[in-house]
Amino acid sequence: MVDHVHIFDQWVEEYSGALLKRALYLLSNRQDAEDLVQDVFIAAFASYPNFKGNSAPLTWLMHILKNKAADFYRKKYRNSNPISLDYFFDETGSWRDTAMIRDWSSEDLNLMDDAEFMAIMEHCLEDLPPKWKIPVKLYYLEEKKATVVCQEMGISSTNLWKILQRSRLQLRVCLENNWFNTQN
Repeated sequence: MVDHVHIFDQWVEEYSGALLKRALYLLSNRQDAEDLVQDVFIAAFASYPNFKGNSAPLTWLMHILKNKAADFYRKKYRNSNPISLDYFFDETGSWRDTAMIRDWSSEDLNLMDDAEFMAIMEHCLEDLPPKWKIPVKLYYLEEKKATVVCQEMGISSTNLWKILQRSRLQLRVCLENNWFNTQN
């Protein structure tokens, strides 16, 4: 047991930074991320006898973090308020006029190399509703397959596609308002 505690002291010292960085990426909230990392170490300490050393300790801890993040969002999905899509639909349930969304030109194709644009993009991503943010990050930024995202988030594929579609709409509007309309 004493060796167990000594090892965990080392792990906390050595791996907290990497775990916190990943948790911040997944949750986008420092307090939630810190709580999640703490939960990871508590769970790892409790299940340390099951750790066989077949993987690096950080790999094992990251796996626990991934599961804890999925649990966090499953709980949040079950307990959160529905998202309003009033911005995109009129009173009859039809799509609102999309004339405000202009076509992007071929000059816009290299925006991923523009630091200012990427800062706006990050802002727009962070403004997504919490229940949309992680599926978008997992699917588009981490390029995980839809089946993996659905499994990690505990959602159906239909729900995932709706989340992705609505997120793209909201991201586009945010980019239009905060980047494209300010560049002219």
